[in-house]
Amino acid sequence: MAFELPALPYAKDALAPHMSAETLEYHHGKHHKAYVDKTNGFVDEKGLGGMKLTEIIKKAKADGDKGLFNNSAQIWNHSFFWHCLTPEKTAPSGKLADLINDGFGSTDALVDKIKAESAGHFGSGWGWLVLDGDKLKVTSLHDADTPVAYEGMVPLLTIDVWEHAYYVDYRNARPGYLDAVTANLINWDFVAKNLDGSGIAAADQG
Repeated sequence: MAFELPALPYAKDALAPHMSAETLEYHHGKHHKAYVDKTNGFVDEKGLGGMKLTEIIKKAKADGDKGLFNNSAQIWNHSFFWHCLTPEKTAPSGKLADLINDGFGSTDALVDKIKAESAGHFGSGWGWLVLDGDKLKVTSLHDADTPVAYEGMVPLLTIDVWEHAYYVDYRNARPGYLDAVTANLINWDFVAKNLDGSGIAAADQG
């Protein structure tokens, strides 16, 4: 069974004005779809049908197959990213709030660190909040690289900092995009659910 472009968990205009329907039309409907189509082509060509998306990602990484890795990892990264966003205002609570306060002092301080890491990331890639052991860690990964490919890196939250994530609404102003997303769109309930490691499965297919 071929991999599919997953439906967005909200309407295309639900994140406006912070992320427009036009952005989602291009970002989800064109860019994300292109990764799905290219991955399916590689899978057919290489006879890898029947494997889960996460298995494909790990195999491609181990084999040094950059074409397959870049496209399959981008399917997962984007699928995860859509779940990290919500039109509803949320706030960290429970265990997540405790970990944030222990590690960063406050949610505002964590958000500032995520914005700084993501804004300062050179070129294309992703800003990440991950669970490293029993502590939260803010990091970034280049291009299509993903926590799926690393043991012990539990993905909690990601923000896409490829230019196609924000060029329609913010032109080249990545900091403005990051301000808008972190202040208005983060799905902290989804982030909290990922503390048990289930986040990887949330964006898997196959």
